[in-house]
Amino acid sequence: MASFRKYKKGGKDAWSYRIRYKDPFTGEFKEKTKRGFTSKKEASLAAAEEELKLANKDEVENVPVSLEHFLYDWLSLYKKSNVRKNTFQLHQRNIATHILPHFKKVMLKDIKPIMYQKFIHKLAAKGYSKRTIEIIHSTMNNAMKKAIQLNKLKSNPCEHVVIPNVSKNTEELKYMRTEDIPRFLQAAYQYNYVYYIFFKGLLNTGMRKGEAAALQWKDIDLKEQQIHINKTLDFSAKTREDLFGDTKTFTSKRTISIPKSFTDDLLKHKRWQNENKLALQDLYKHDLDLVFAKADGDFLPKSTLFNAFSRILVRAELPHLDIHSLRHTHAVLLMESGANMKYIQTRLGHKDMQTTANIYSHISKKINQDSINQFDYYMSNVLEQ
Repeated sequence: MASFRKYKKGGKDAWSYRIRYKDPFTGEFKEKTKRGFTSKKEASLAAAEEELKLANKDEVENVPVSLEHFLYDWLSLYKKSNVRKNTFQLHQRNIATHILPHFKKVMLKDIKPIMYQKFIHKLAAKGYSKRTIEIIHSTMNNAMKKAIQLNKLKSNPCEHVVIPNVSKNTEELKYMRTEDIPRFLQAAYQYNYVYYIFFKGLLNTGMRKGEAAALQWKDIDLKEQQIHINKTLDFSAKTREDLFGDTKTFTSKRTISIPKSFTDDLLKHKRWQNENKLALQDLYKHDLDLVFAKADGDFLPKSTLFNAFSRILVRAELPHLDIHSLRHTHAVLLMESGANMKYIQTRLGHKDMQTTANIYSHISKKINQDSINQFDYYMSNVLEQ
């Protein structure tokens, strides 16, 4: 709200205005004044125009803003309603877990290329894979591009960053050896049938755990031996309405074929669930229609999946792995069976074949080398005869 004051200037009446407003970046109250108007009406018109500018942030656009404040504004104004929920949560996690703990209270304008390059190298030094660093970088780079569009920055400090090649030791792909799979599944069955069928599903399909947890019977065509993957389970959902979310990317929506042996497993599993439905009646969560669920039809919480997987590995006396390693294991099984990278890309729902090749290239080389070694051994026996 503007206030006005009359004063004398050169023996004549003159007017000034004073506007008190709240800085949207610092939260502090500030004042803006201007003198030299010949009438109160002239001062009022000028004050009204100034207040409109302040309301539209025209005048405070160049006020220094912290990186933290800008990133959270960027999230809420430009990402929340315009990207998939999974993508938004990924940006949110990158900011809270990696970017802000490093830059702390640094002002947006003070982020320089060399400062950002040191941040990237610090991530590599912590052992993060090159792919993980690229994902974190994409969040910051995207936000800085928007800062330039909004005239908050003149240049992008992330533009020419070099993402280092992480050593093979820190970037080694984790998967279950083929010969260990039967022992793992036996231990899983003895531990709890519910987790056995879930983990067997991951090994047979290469689905992400969220995709498998969200799978409903209407998504499975047992006659055609196909699964339609079209959603993911939001393990952190507060309400039932928010339980099912979009897949990780658009290309993650896919239809995959399943082996006859696993189709038979699902038929037996469906009969097992039907027995539970008859026994529990209204206590069964019929509305969810989940394929992989607890005995009462409710969804499998992420924490129980993690705990079950770890305990099964211990029982089977196998090395520590994470659940995502079963997706990698499926890809390795496909490669060992002779599948090409294009088929693996489509089956796993990767955005492009380069992503698939980058992840599995060294495993592919190992399989090729094993094959040529076997051929060499075979040929040496042939030539000796």
